[in-house]
Amino acid sequence: MSLESVRAFLRAHAPDIDIIETAESSSTVALAAEAHGVEPAQIAKTICLRVGGQMMLVVAAGTARLDNRKFKETFGGKGRMLDAEGVVMVTSHPVGGVCPFGLPSPLPIYCDISLKRFDEVVPAAGSTNSAVRIDTGRLAELTGARWVDVCQ
Repeated sequence: MSLESVRAFLRAHAPDIDIIETAESSSTVALAAEAHGVEPAQIAKTICLRVGGQMMLVVAAGTARLDNRKFKETFGGKGRMLDAEGVVMVTSHPVGGVCPFGLPSPLPIYCDISLKRFDEVVPAAGSTNSAVRIDTGRLAELTGARWVDVCQ
């Protein structure tokens, strides 16, 4: 179902982008980098967080880590990662396939500047063995993301 919502989103908003499905899992940054022949940092991981009652997605370079101080300064509170069940409820995507495309309802989306060093990044596409290759700026534009600096 989640992969289908991503397909529908891309058909409607970016029909030129193809979903890449692999036989093997790409559910971790290391597996995704190996499956797609890129360095781990080029994997655009999507983190589902809650600050107070506000849910959000932060898309960051695969090797980047959230910086609690920067995050709190940017969003006014401590970010709490959702558990696997919460992630599926909010995004419809399973952990390992979370992406900012094909969401059941709008969420604030933020792209961390750690992605800017790459012309192209590889985010998941709604399942643990799917992804897309996308221009970094287009990822932010397509998802309506705001650029932030919240990672180490």
